[in-house]
Amino acid sequence: MSYCFTKTVPYSWHEALDRTNAALANHGFGVLTTIDVQATMKKKLDVDMDQYTILGACNPKLAHQAITGEPRIGVMLPCNVILRDVEGNVEISAVNAESSMQGVDNPGLGEIAGKVNGLLQDVLAEI
Repeated sequence: MSYCFTKTVPYSWHEALDRTNAALANHGFGVLTTIDVQATMKKKLDVDMDQYTILGACNPKLAHQAITGEPRIGVMLPCNVILRDVEGNVEISAVNAESSMQGVDNPGLGEIAGKVNGLLQDVLAEI
């Protein structure tokens, strides 16, 4: 089982980011954090790298269900979605929630993770 779902798009960086944020919102996710990895690596390590952004996305309804059923599951939230520059295109990847939850001994999380995966796959399809 792969740890993420991936799609490559021919859009400009800003268009891909805008479309990703819009698709996440359309499917019930809010973006809690946006991390510009490229800028951070330059500032902290003086390393140049291609564009790379991490979006910390959260579906409040499903996050609440997960936290209610497994109070420490917050260590594995939010659902990360990344955008990275790959030879002039933008690759967008979303976490496979079922894969990441395999290490948690709580069968109730499997159903929630499956719902999250379905939504994240819908997000990628919409972009």
